[in-house]
Order: sequence, then structure tokens, then C-alpha cells
Amino acid sequence: MAAADEASKPPPLPPYPEMILAAIEGLNEKSGSNKSAISKFIEGKYGDLPPAHASLLTAHLARMKESGELIFLKNNYFRADAPDAPPKRGRGRPPKPRDPNAPPPPPKPSSPRPRGRPPKSKDPISDAIPKSRGRPPKKAKTAPAPPPAAGDGSAPVKRGRGRPPKVRPAVPSEAAAA
Repeated sequence: MAAADEASKPPPLPPYPEMILAAIEGLNEKSGSNKSAISKFIEGKYGDLPPAHASLLTAHLARMKESGELIFLKNNYFRADAPDAPPKRGRGRPPKPRDPNAPPPPPKPSSPRPRGRPPKSKDPISDAIPKSRGRPPKKAKTAPAPPPAAGDGSAPVKRGRGRPPKVRPAVPSEAAAA
């Protein structure tokens, strides 16, 4: 009875990376194989797949792409060791091609001042006098000039800060009127 159970069981599935590489080789497309073509090939060849086949395929393709087993270009996957695989390019803009016949560029003129912080002086006298850091202190005030007499009109009178107090008109008292 044990032999009958083993005969009815389908053979176990190979690991996903092997199935993916076999699908890319089996499809043998010049421009690479996309994910849906790989999935259809695996479904057609192996038939009984787990229900999470789509997510497993996506995860394994991403892992193989990160490890360098596959090259992903224009939504298609290539084997990294395939002879027709495009060359792997680094990130960023590629450098401009240099003309071998062009003369070398002229050397840049050196700047009049060297870059960076100037070196400390080796003079022990200048090291003995400490330099103050930060903003210099305010200068001491001299004796203020006496305020000019108000009312002569020769010089403007300096006002204090803020809004001046309200000036109330003098109320004539009844005693002054009598």
C-alpha cells in the first residue's frame, strides 16, 4: 500500500532558482524573459505549484537579481553568465568618452591662497598672548553731553522710546475764573 501512495504522488518541485534559470534557458529569448513568461513556462512544465506561486516567484527573482545571478534590464531578466547579456553599468551618469587624438587639458593654475585652515605659528611669543574669542566687548561710553534747552528751536529734542504719554489739556478751575 505504501508503494501505491508513492506512485500517485507527483515528484517534488525543484527549488525556485533552478526553475527560474531553466525557464530563462527554455524560453531562449534574445531580449530576455519577463516575469509573466517565466511564470507561464514554470506553470506549464511543473503544473502543481503552491498557491503562493506568484509571490514566491517575485521574491526569488528579486533575490537572484540582488545576488547577481540575474540581470534585470528593460523589464526583462537575463542570466548573468549569458554571452548576449548586456554589460552591467554602475549608477549615475556615465563619463563622457575621451577623444584619443585630442591634446591633454592644460594644467589648472594654482590658487593664490592655499586651501584649508592655516597652520599654527611656531612663534612662542604669539602663543603666550591669548586671543579673545567671539564678539569683541562694547566700548565704554563717554560722559553724555548736557541736554539742549527745549523750546529754543535750535536743535531737535530727543524723545524717549515708545509711544509718548497722552497730553491732557489743562482744565480751567472755577477759582481762577472768579
